[in-house]
Amino acid sequence: MADATGERLTAQQRLVVVIAILASFVSFLDGSVVNVALPAISRELGGGLTTQQWVVDAYLVTLSALMLLAGSVSDAFGRILVMRWGLVGFGFSSLVIAAAPDPALLVAARAVQGAAGAFLVPSSLALITAAIRPPLQARAIGVWTAWTTAAMIAGPLIGGLFVDLLSWRLVFLINVLPIGVTLWLLTRLEARNARRPGVRIDLAGGALCALGLGAAVFALIEQPRLGWSSPAIAVPLVIGAVLFAAFLLRQRRVRDPILPLELFTVRNFSAGNLATLFIYAALALNGFVVGVYLQQGAGLPATLAGLASLPVTILMILLSARAGTLAGRWGTRGFMTAGPLVMAVGAALLLTVKHDFDYVRQVLPSMIVLGAGLALTVSPLTATVLGAIDTERSGIASAVNNAVSRVAGLLVIALLATIVGGRLDLAGFHSAAVVTAVLFAAGGVASWLGVRDAPA
Repeated sequence: MADATGERLTAQQRLVVVIAILASFVSFLDGSVVNVALPAISRELGGGLTTQQWVVDAYLVTLSALMLLAGSVSDAFGRILVMRWGLVGFGFSSLVIAAAPDPALLVAARAVQGAAGAFLVPSSLALITAAIRPPLQARAIGVWTAWTTAAMIAGPLIGGLFVDLLSWRLVFLINVLPIGVTLWLLTRLEARNARRPGVRIDLAGGALCALGLGAAVFALIEQPRLGWSSPAIAVPLVIGAVLFAAFLLRQRRVRDPILPLELFTVRNFSAGNLATLFIYAALALNGFVVGVYLQQGAGLPATLAGLASLPVTILMILLSARAGTLAGRWGTRGFMTAGPLVMAVGAALLLTVKHDFDYVRQVLPSMIVLGAGLALTVSPLTATVLGAIDTERSGIASAVNNAVSRVAGLLVIALLATIVGGRLDLAGFHSAAVVTAVLFAAGGVASWLGVRDAPA
């Protein structure tokens, strides 16, 4: 692996990249592989659209909230140790999910799995930024981004094969092999388990964040069934808002905040995270709706529904690392603007889907355009956000950016019933496509207005 100047990574640096990819791959894959399994889960365990939302959002609530805490834990105890904790916890919760006899245990285990996943992504990306310096760093981040984002997009295909040929339960055991391989590779790493001395972990802040997000998400998911006037909706929504506000206020005063608000005074960091919020909300909405509708609406088997996103995966693998390299040379602003706008066009193309379904004419063009836009976007976006912050704070910076992306998905899935009008039929699918396109476009506009390239 070399950059444009011909400089190459050392063997240990390549090992760091492989470990970071595998550790993050587990979390990203499991976050998306479930989408195509949702109809099968609902058929076997019951609960309809609400159960499907909770299977996704239980994972995202703990992943989003604890990822911030995990950033501080990673800096305090060392990225390698924290990565080991996350891998073991993720594997154990996966076994529980695969054996769950009812929706309650499944959702609870998904929450535990999200908590374990929160310790994987920040520590893995921070491992890259600490071990590899520019200009090779941009290339390494591009490769990491390509494979981890490809995992998120390839998940529906892998899940579809398991659902159709084996069982939805085995979908959650896919990550056992990469977890084992990653744990072994960590023993081959010569890097020391570096820690930041004197870091205090804000457990109270983590609890406020998790409880605030959880209460708000409960209200948003259950609102279509109970109505806004129901105390069971109004009370959790107010409590969630109050707890999250208390969390933000605490971050202004605590010595070692898990969400350092001063990071947002850095222009590229704040603009990059705003773009992340819009872009990843759109990606989460698109992934959920396409995975479910193609089965329940268009009548495709799970495998074919998963294959629908394969062009996106191929384009990501082929183009993302190259886009990261070019963005390192030319600047990231243009890529972060053009990419989301291209994806907005791709999402709008899904409006051509009709009752007389034809994948090649109605869905394939959208997937190709989405893949091209995504490949232009993800590496420059990651490089912009992390490049704006000092290396010694890379753990927290990575955690914040990943938490923003997960919160974006969390909220948009919680609002799914409202977006689709209560039913994921053709009209609901079209409504989701419009919202997805608007969110992508907002990400492009936010990048153009907010991001600034460093002088050459």
